[in-house]
Amino acid sequence: MTATPRPRTRRRDTPPPRTGASEAEVLRGFLDYLRASIAAKVEGAPGPAARAAGVPSGTNLLGLLHHLTFVERATFLGDRVTDWPSTFHAAPEDGVAEVVARYRKAVEEANAVLDGCVDLGAPLPRTRPGKPSPSARWALTHLIEETGRHAGHADILRELIDGSTGR
Repeated sequence: MTATPRPRTRRRDTPPPRTGASEAEVLRGFLDYLRASIAAKVEGAPGPAARAAGVPSGTNLLGLLHHLTFVERATFLGDRVTDWPSTFHAAPEDGVAEVVARYRKAVEEANAVLDGCVDLGAPLPRTRPGKPSPSARWALTHLIEETGRHAGHADILRELIDGSTGR
């Protein structure tokens, strides 16, 4: 029995960003590039398929973006997360549009914090009693790694859903 090939839709790949010369401009440029990439992977995905586990681990497209919303908020805004595994599961009533909108709002709020950071070596200006703030440099690097990792997962899951490829 041969599997029926899925129709492919290929978006034009967006090349890596051209940024300014400063370290902050490069880091923020690449983070914003990855943020836009993963949001685009989730946006427009069919709701039930976006929520369905695409691999045996249970990872799904909607859950990845839901998780990254928590990562953005915890890292840049100081929100406390007590159960990280649960962040990989969007609420049953949440649709694709709602999860994408919440992610974009978290990114907007995180960028507002970053706009005030003039020294990448200084701690982020967030308060979380009993826990020191990471430096802006560490936070940007961590979010590039975390978002890039999950954007790669999203690439594969979206292609499995409807054949869509590209950034």
